[in-house]
Order: sequence, then structure tokens, then C-alpha cells
Amino acid sequence: MRIGVTKFPGTNNEQDVIRALNSLNVKGELIYPWENKKLEDLNALVIAGGFSYGDYLRPGGIAAQSPVAEKLIDFEESGKFIIGICNGFQILCETKILPGVLTTNLSTKFICKWINIKTESTHSPLLQNLAPIIRIPIAHYEGRYYDDSNGIKKIISDDSVAFCYCDEYGEITQESNPNGSLENIAGLVNAKGNILGMMPHPERASFSYLGSNLGRQIFVNLIEEIKC
Repeated sequence: MRIGVTKFPGTNNEQDVIRALNSLNVKGELIYPWENKKLEDLNALVIAGGFSYGDYLRPGGIAAQSPVAEKLIDFEESGKFIIGICNGFQILCETKILPGVLTTNLSTKFICKWINIKTESTHSPLLQNLAPIIRIPIAHYEGRYYDDSNGIKKIISDDSVAFCYCDEYGEITQESNPNGSLENIAGLVNAKGNILGMMPHPERASFSYLGSNLGRQIFVNLIEEIKC
């Protein structure tokens, strides 16, 4: 089993992802921007978070032009799994693999804190057997999900909303929305269910000593699907 974890200049979460995978007896393999040929031999890819290329132009904009990113559509169409976390979600939107954009938080401030999310879609195997409410951290300046009204209607009708920000009781409220994302959207999944993009960090919620292990199940699901 080979799971790649991207390392772009400026990203800083790849080792956290690798640590989570290692704890599940899977060795994550760092994939650099120019190593597009390596994707052919991978079973799955995790696009790790951070600030690729310093978020110049816009988050994920430069990384989306890299040789690795140019092969993501072929990777997706082959049915292999991709999980994009934080900056990885931004890259998936920049490459149009997932719809919409991630833009500046309504507060216009960098937000780093623990929040709650709930699973909205279950058609993806990556979203199975998750806790009803997941306590998980976020760390972003541009994490507000946005699309036009037709785009929002489509992702809702397509059951593509993976996660929504909620309060500790699972209620989706304006107060529980940390960044102003439309419809409290915290993550999306594609129609086939093999692509997941999310702003919160499941790798930082994979061990009890960090404060939560409820994000760990996403990586468990990924590994189990590859085994199948």
C-alpha cells in the first residue's frame, strides 16, 4: 500500500499526516511538486495543509500549476482517493476538481482554534463510521467557502457537502460558523466519493493526547478502502 503526502514549499502539516498514517501501520511517502510520475504508483494521495508558496496570488493558486497538480484530474478519474486538508482543499478547488473557492475569513483574521463539525453526506466511504460530532482544530486565514447561488444549490442537491460547522450539540448555527462559510460548509466530497476536501485538520485530531482522536477514522476509512 502506497499513500503519498504532498510537500510543497511553505506547507507544514505533511509530517502530522505521516504520523497519523504510521500509527495505522501505513508508511506515508512524501511527494514533491515535480514528482508527478510517482502518482501512477500510488494508491491514494493526501494533499497536506500549510501555506504552499507562501499563499502568494491566492491560497493554492501556484501549487495548482505544479506538475503534481496537473496530474490530479487523471488521478481522480482513475478512481483513486484524494484527501485535501486545509491548503489541500484550496488546491482541489483551484484545480476545479472540487467546486467553489476558499476566500478570506469574514473576520479578516487568522483563526486557529478547536471547533465542531458534523457529517452531512455518507455516500463516500471516507465518511463512514464517523462520530456524530467531531471536535477538530482549524488553522486558516482564507477558509471561508464560497460559491454562487447556483453552485451552492448544486452541491447540496448532489449530496456533496461532507461536513458543516456546528455547535457542541450538533446544531448548525451562525455562531458556530468560525469563518463565514456559506451554509456553514467545512468540507466537500465529489460525486464518486473518492475526493474529500476539508478545512479542519483530521491529522491534528488523530490522537487522544492532542485533545481529540475523532479525525482518525477518516484515515482508517481510507486505508480500509484501499485494502478492498
